[in-house]
Amino acid sequence: MIESMMTRRNFLGRGALALGAGLVLGKAGKGFAEVDKAPPRWTILNHNERMSYRRLGKTGLWVSAVSLGGHWKRCPFQGADFEKNRTDIMARCIDAGFNYVDACSSGEVLAYAKALKNINKRDKIYFGFDSCGARGAEYRTKKALIGSLDGIMRQAELDYVDVWRVTCHEPGGMHSYNEACEIAEAGEKAVKEGKARAFGISTHDRRWAEFMVREFAVVSVILTPYTANSKEKPRGSFFETVRKCDVGVFGIKPFSSNSLFKGSSQPGDPFEKEDNEAARLALRYVLSNDAITAPIPGLIFPGHVENCLKAIEERRQLDLVAKPDIHDDPRLPRIASEMWERLPPDYRWLKEWEWV
Repeated sequence: MIESMMTRRNFLGRGALALGAGLVLGKAGKGFAEVDKAPPRWTILNHNERMSYRRLGKTGLWVSAVSLGGHWKRCPFQGADFEKNRTDIMARCIDAGFNYVDACSSGEVLAYAKALKNINKRDKIYFGFDSCGARGAEYRTKKALIGSLDGIMRQAELDYVDVWRVTCHEPGGMHSYNEACEIAEAGEKAVKEGKARAFGISTHDRRWAEFMVREFAVVSVILTPYTANSKEKPRGSFFETVRKCDVGVFGIKPFSSNSLFKGSSQPGDPFEKEDNEAARLALRYVLSNDAITAPIPGLIFPGHVENCLKAIEERRQLDLVAKPDIHDDPRLPRIASEMWERLPPDYRWLKEWEWV
């Protein structure tokens, strides 16, 4: 059994390495060391002067330093009003220079696909998605995963996905080694057949993420939590593997499932100004880690999009020019501590992402 698994592993390793090399759309170079030194603006999709862009690892794509996430937990709209809200937010993000949107469930994929269709701007954005495939035991084979990808693309009326990022296990247990091979083989097939431009995984378990990045070169993008209270370990950090393998990272849960905020996030809320400041600090803090390509917050109102741009401008004016260490900002310990206290019971696992 061990011999057959090793044979399969060696085969996948060789194939994934060859495929990984083929995925690079630009020079790998030092990538992470020069995350804010973008190539000529005309080479960047949907470039906007107010936005910054960072290299998504070995995919070679340059994506907006803040991108649009799929969750909209505080969205008060339903039905036609919900569709209008998603369309309006997508249009506002594209106007603001966002060029990546991520969706991790079929509902999110369909909502954003419809929004892009409504404004006819599919060519202005990289679309990354999955439909929660590998979390279900019935979807942990190459055949089932490819079938789920074909199915959601058919429903969304899409011909391809820029980043197929399979949603994997949350904390509490890793997939088996054979399941890892099935996931990687599905990614290889999707890229070879032109269904996906790049392949990756989303997970809340960094042991699993590090294993997949280390073992399968086809994994060129990962999505993992990174909050205003996350810190890179001085030694033995997960990000050492990320940098070595030149993998792009989207930081999920940058606002800790809205626990960062005191108010409702709606315009006119009594805590609006204070919460907007906390959001900007959190985004700047996440971007201070050069291994993170972009945080992907869920945005509900146009003011949230504008606040993200203000965070980018503050980072450009303060963090990159004046160069004070944002880690020493006296406001950060306070908002991080209050954020931890407000975490609901089902999100206290985020505390496991304090040291990464």
